[in-house]
Amino acid sequence: MFTLLKGVRIIDLTTVVLGPYATQILADMGADVVKIESQEGDVFRAVRPGRQADTGVAFMNYNRNKRAVCIDLKSDEGQSVLHRLVADADIVVHNMRLRSANQLGADYETLSAIKPDLIYCFSAGYGQDGPDRDAPAYDDIIQARSGLAALNADANGAPQFVRTIACDKVVGLHLAIAMTSALAAREKTGEGASIEVPMLETMASFLLSEHLHGHTLVPPEGNLGYDRLMTRNRKPFATKDGYLAILPYSTKHWIRFFKLCDMPEWAEDERVTDAALRSENIDMLYGKIAAVATTRTTDQWITGLAEADIPCSVVNSLAALLDDPHLSATGMYHTLTDARLGEVREVRSPFVINGNLDRDGAPNRMAPGLGADTDEVLESSGYSALEISDLRQRTIVS
Repeated sequence: MFTLLKGVRIIDLTTVVLGPYATQILADMGADVVKIESQEGDVFRAVRPGRQADTGVAFMNYNRNKRAVCIDLKSDEGQSVLHRLVADADIVVHNMRLRSANQLGADYETLSAIKPDLIYCFSAGYGQDGPDRDAPAYDDIIQARSGLAALNADANGAPQFVRTIACDKVVGLHLAIAMTSALAAREKTGEGASIEVPMLETMASFLLSEHLHGHTLVPPEGNLGYDRLMTRNRKPFATKDGYLAILPYSTKHWIRFFKLCDMPEWAEDERVTDAALRSENIDMLYGKIAAVATTRTTDQWITGLAEADIPCSVVNSLAALLDDPHLSATGMYHTLTDARLGEVREVRSPFVINGNLDRDGAPNRMAPGLGADTDEVLESSGYSALEISDLRQRTIVS
């Protein structure tokens, strides 16, 4: 856990992956993230396996370095508790549809009246100016709507979901950027902000950065879809004994590659030496790599490509990723013992700040149990022990 955001308090009303991923990044940076949940808890807590009913492994990997508070926001008194916490906060963030936020007293108008310089960030499935603003959405839905599933189609053209929660995490990164940008702006202006980070619009921006391609020009000059990424031959190449990612990218790379392959005629071919012609013939050139890759072992290729300074990589499985020697050397993984959860493996924050390699990126605390910090957080906002006890007895908090 770092300290760049020490002193910043975030009221986190997010659930599942998108919002928790964003707030975990800021928690790793030192922000005090207070996760507000109903008595039932974030539905992601139930994803198995897990050693505690309220803390499955999926939840653990998106909610470290946070404090957890349970509030019944469907009650007027619960909303009053939330509003009291907001008075001491810098940021409120959620990934609900706005009609749900309004019903829970968590709309911008209500909260900014309590805290005028509040930073209010939210991410729903669709932008609020469009006809689908109230439609429900999760990662799979946006993978389909954004075109990502079609881009990832199988050999028969059937759309396929990417095997990671890609949209939630891409949008979560944008949400984290929005929160920190608003903090920086408030330092200069003293003013808060309301920022919307809709999932579909974010993914459209993300994917069309390269795939708008020829349609960037009006009228279009070329296809939709970045040619190099759309080629059928862009994939890890089969070697004599496995697979290898090989990527000659610059002109120098390509010339060196064909010399390494004892194909000097191709090292001089204008379809290699001319960047524009190379772009037009990229599928054919990747086919050349595929044809020659099977003539050597993976280790032989790695040695030769490294000597030629051509980018390449082994193809790790998830299991191999956990044993990757580079990641082991940089301390990416560590084992912790928690009184409630036992021994667990954690993946540290990827950041290195000021050249610091003493593992400040390791979490200070594991993902919290449901309502684990309710009393502590309420006390810090001025509630007395008697008031907290009364709220608990009436199940306003838990």
